[in-house]
Amino acid sequence: MTIYFYKVNESYGCFSNFSPHGIYLQGTEWQTVEHYYQAQKFVGTTDSALIPVIYAAKTPDKAAALGRDRTRQVRLDWERVKTQVMREAVLKKFLTHTDIQAILISTGNELIVENSPTDYYWGCGENQTGHNQLGKILMSVRRQIRQQLASPLISEDKILKKGSSLGK
Repeated sequence: MTIYFYKVNESYGCFSNFSPHGIYLQGTEWQTVEHYYQAQKFVGTTDSALIPVIYAAKTPDKAAALGRDRTRQVRLDWERVKTQVMREAVLKKFLTHTDIQAILISTGNELIVENSPTDYYWGCGENQTGHNQLGKILMSVRRQIRQQLASPLISEDKILKKGSSLGK
């Protein structure tokens, strides 16, 4: 069975980056993974003034719209680092919120797919031919957390560092 998710208010909506599960990364408490991810696009750029605007966005939809503004300059290494930025934030989300961590773990070894009809990178796209990078990250995070649960002496800091070194 494949587990599909997309909207926050649908089945497995907690897997969405728009779900109301805050994360604490880089010394800041972010409302959602989406807020964090969109803000990271502008680190070190001439448009870095947009970061606090994204941070303060009332909803993840607004944060996403701000981050997707094509008139803004994203960091030069964005294409190279965006997947790792996302993975770090998703891992932090599921390490922080044990209620949704249990939901993720309960998916067993099932394939997880972001059922976005428009996103062919993070999701599967309209015709299921997308890369499903968010689904792959969720399955990787699930595997990593399972390993941690099997060996509880591993600290959260070590898990985050291990996650940061993956894919490099």
